[in-house]
Amino acid sequence: MSTTATPEVLWAQRSSSVDPEKNFIYLTISVPDVPKESLKLDLKPQGLTFSGHSNTLKRDYHLELEFYAEIDEKESKINHTAKNIELKLHKKELKEEYWPRLLKESKKMHFLKTDFDKWVDEDEQNEAPEEDFSQFGGGMGGDFGGIDFSKLGGGAMPTGDEDDDEGSDDEDMPALEGEEEAEGEAKGEAKKTDA
Repeated sequence: MSTTATPEVLWAQRSSSVDPEKNFIYLTISVPDVPKESLKLDLKPQGLTFSGHSNTLKRDYHLELEFYAEIDEKESKINHTAKNIELKLHKKELKEEYWPRLLKESKKMHFLKTDFDKWVDEDEQNEAPEEDFSQFGGGMGGDFGGIDFSKLGGGAMPTGDEDDDEGSDDEDMPALEGEEEAEGEAKGEAKKTDA
């Protein structure tokens, strides 16, 4: 006898008050190996119902979602893969603001998670890449989707050995542990060569 489980659901969104193509919800129902024959997906303006059987996990899945606002189910797209069911749900109302949440009810759902691979902050969505997320790696397996964290600091850290004529604010900053001796030696050598 198989038990019915709720699948994990990942979501992200974009919004636009002028372009319907940029006003949508990304929804991923994470259920591996559900053949088309056992997949039932009923999409309505107010929500969706999903049920399916995973052959590898030998488990039935069921999900009912009631959306925060209406979607245009005729414009929405579904991509069924061996790993999951991906949906691109077009929001019916064109608005600049994001939906405050995916579901009508505001209580926390344990199976519902933000899709950080596809999420973009509201004020940065116009710079976001269109539709193609292939530059992001798989999940959060440790490579963090190819993000170079050294570039997130907003520029190079001052090393203390730049010569600038206007006088540098670096002098006011205390040296890091271990750098004090090295900096002192470097300044001592600099004085010898100037003399």
